[in-house]
Amino acid sequence: MTIPISVFFVTKNEEEHIGKALSSVACMDEIIVVDSGSTDKTVEIAERFGAKVYSHAWMGYAKQKQYALSLCSNDWVLNLDGDEVINERLIKSLQAIIDQNTADSVRFWRNDIFIGKPLSAWSKKPNNHRFFKRDKAHFDESKMVHESATVKGIETFINETFDHYGYGSIEAITSKNNKYSSLKADEKLNRDKQFSYIKLITIFPLIFLKEYFIQRKMFSGMRGFILAIMDAYYSFIKEAKLYEHHQHQAQSQSNAEPNTAQKSAKQPK
Repeated sequence: MTIPISVFFVTKNEEEHIGKALSSVACMDEIIVVDSGSTDKTVEIAERFGAKVYSHAWMGYAKQKQYALSLCSNDWVLNLDGDEVINERLIKSLQAIIDQNTADSVRFWRNDIFIGKPLSAWSKKPNNHRFFKRDKAHFDESKMVHESATVKGIETFINETFDHYGYGSIEAITSKNNKYSSLKADEKLNRDKQFSYIKLITIFPLIFLKEYFIQRKMFSGMRGFILAIMDAYYSFIKEAKLYEHHQHQAQSQSNAEPNTAQKSAKQPK
């Protein structure tokens, strides 16, 4: 018996984990995969698992997910990345949410697998907004990264987790942080967000302290220390790249202004 949920993924070159992800949602009524030009076996694997695969040029995270959402046919939808895997306990909880029909969207914990294993149970996990009613949700297409569905109605939280393998190595996190920080800086620039010297100077130590102590990564040993440093550095380079954008803008405006001497010079009579 299938569960009346549409699961949607946006993918590109996800062959390392997409099989695990698709296997974990095999009980769902509909699986949508929107692929933006994978050159590995992502599409082949998705088709093998019976997913409805659509090829669609990359438009940005929010726009791509909005398109994938529009392809879903069930009232309830679950948004996962190609490196995310759910479990039986979470599936049962999602079925209960549907049966009770007292909420319009659901948050639950994300369990990041880093250097081969999850963080300590004492370290605080992030929570994500991934399960919601299709007709009450949309993605803000002005957001270039860290997009999440905006849902009208009642939101609830369940104490369940899903596994995330996308932060499995330092190399993977470094690559994503570099890409995401550029997109976030571009997004801030598009919204006329000004950089702050104070924020640029203080954000690294403040985010490190927050992640290491308040988010309790200290309980995860050296792996937690490394992650706290990387989280702080990500926050720093977002601000540094915003600063860089404004410096380039100022330089471009300066170069575009005519030379004062030339402007004031008069032609001889």
